[in-house]
Amino acid sequence: MNDSLAKHYLEDSIASLRAYKKLAEKALDQLSEDEFFITLDAEGNSVAVIMKHMAGNMFSRWTDFLTTDGEKPNRNRDMEFVIEPTTSKDDLIDFWQRGWQCVFEAFEPLRAEDLGKKVLIRGEEHTVIQAINRQLMHYANHIGQIVFLAKHFRSAEWKSLSIPRNRSAEFNAYLAEQPGNADKEKQLEAVEKFSSNAGIK
Repeated sequence: MNDSLAKHYLEDSIASLRAYKKLAEKALDQLSEDEFFITLDAEGNSVAVIMKHMAGNMFSRWTDFLTTDGEKPNRNRDMEFVIEPTTSKDDLIDFWQRGWQCVFEAFEPLRAEDLGKKVLIRGEEHTVIQAINRQLMHYANHIGQIVFLAKHFRSAEWKSLSIPRNRSAEFNAYLAEQPGNADKEKQLEAVEKFSSNAGIK
């Protein structure tokens, strides 16, 4: 991979992570405190559990990213799926934000020459590219779950975070008029603005 392509990959990966984070937080903003802790069934995870698991994974994977195994010996993954009765929404948000801070502090200093380096996750060798892609897929999956749960709880009050039904052509025309369409965070903001201007929830 040449330096230009490697630089583009790193920039796009960071942009994707920031967009995923923003998407999740716009869903979280629509929830009441109680809704953070509701499960749909005995096997389901609450939004609180998903957030706690994601942040725990982030601390494990991204602390000393290039030099230590991504599954840290002090990680207790099973406890990420247990929410203590004293845990509040503010506690979750704080843990979530610190997890993302760990991600970006490890990710942003990476350079093109780092992408071919090898890192371990549970003793399995990955290139840095493979490790990044693994986390991108993992976080996207869980953020999709957060959005699904938030949309379920809000029901008719849900403020859409995606292109509204039957409005794709109209949205495409709207987007063509907006500057900076390649910016992933701006794309999310464009969807919100379009929905708001059209009076769509």
